[in-house]
Amino acid sequence: MLSSRPYLARALYQWLLDNDQTPYIVVDAEHADVAVPRQFVQNGQIVLNVAPTAVRDLMMENEAITFNARFGGQPMQVVVPSQALIALYARENGVGMVFGHEPVMPGFEAEVASDEAASEDAASPSLSSVDAESPGGEQDDETGEESGAPPKGRPSLRVIK
Repeated sequence: MLSSRPYLARALYQWLLDNDQTPYIVVDAEHADVAVPRQFVQNGQIVLNVAPTAVRDLMMENEAITFNARFGGQPMQVVVPSQALIALYARENGVGMVFGHEPVMPGFEAEVASDEAASEDAASPSLSSVDAESPGGEQDDETGEESGAPPKGRPSLRVIK
């Protein structure tokens, strides 16, 4: 199956614009094929304003997000492969989405899966984590011990600064 990340990114981007918000993206600058201004990279990540007033020729395709922008008065072609997109959110209120690792079906996109795993091992994003509301694991009815299954409850997103 194809990655859902570029489809979700395009939908979120349009939704933010429709609601008069300023879309920003968080990029894993350590990913291979990323072309971003290195002087603004912090902790292996960079945050970029992708509003129509800030960029030119924005293309959000399945393989990558590309656009032209000026950084310190210097024009630059920015390239963000889909796997390097960490998050897309609104500057005004932080509403958006953090993209986690996507499971890949066996036999499909095997090369992409190994590339993603290697890049996540090298620089795992520290932007957020997903926690469940109930602590601990589930208990096995027969043994009374924790089964190691994920805790039940509604997951919540917590931003770590």
